[in-house]
Amino acid sequence: MSRQELLSPEGLRVDGRRPNELRRISCRASVLSSADGSSYYEQGNTKVLVAVYGPREPRQRNPALATEQAQINVEFNVAPFSTSERRRRSKGDKRLLEVAAFVRQTFEGAVQRSVYQRSQIDIYIHLLQNDGGTLEACVNAATLALVDAGISMVDYVCACTAGFVEETPVLDLCGVEEAAVETPDLTVAIMPRNGSIALLQMESRLHVSKLDDVMDLAIEGCKHIHTKLDNAVLAAANDLAEKLSH
Repeated sequence: MSRQELLSPEGLRVDGRRPNELRRISCRASVLSSADGSSYYEQGNTKVLVAVYGPREPRQRNPALATEQAQINVEFNVAPFSTSERRRRSKGDKRLLEVAAFVRQTFEGAVQRSVYQRSQIDIYIHLLQNDGGTLEACVNAATLALVDAGISMVDYVCACTAGFVEETPVLDLCGVEEAAVETPDLTVAIMPRNGSIALLQMESRLHVSKLDDVMDLAIEGCKHIHTKLDNAVLAAANDLAEKLSH
């Protein structure tokens, strides 16, 4: 697909959005009764389910690690039906391990791990449908599930992607836009309270003169996503309060 097809003369993208417009977001917490915390997150046609277990006793007991901060483990799986091309990935798949590592590193700085000594926190992420923005959806869904589990965190972690089409910064890339080789793809995650960067990851090259515009757009998207996540947490708390009152 050419650049001209990614952005119409009217300034609209392939899915009808304007350059600075997020895809539709739908999310909710406490979707799995078997987990300590869970969430379901949709951003456009990208759909993610997350389950959190812990803090709990580490599987491997090592006296040398007894006083260290809690260990965060992340497992990322992709459903074979997540894309139009059915493909079963092994647990050793490089892309799966890469996404899991990014998520783990992001939350090692956000979770107050010193509170949970001699323990581990397990995050299981399942990508049910993929239409771009996989990493941002995984981070946002994991944030919601960790809050639902009652894990002590410094702040929410909110992620969003942005890219550059022709001379226009675009927010929240969809699958078609990500697949275009000429579209740089930058994923930014922030902690909204103090604005600190929790994750910065780029899939392709972007000229340094364009970096500030793309980052500013992604950060603005993160702030809108923070509102969505906060509303989902409040909705889950209200549902719980209503159940306990009966």
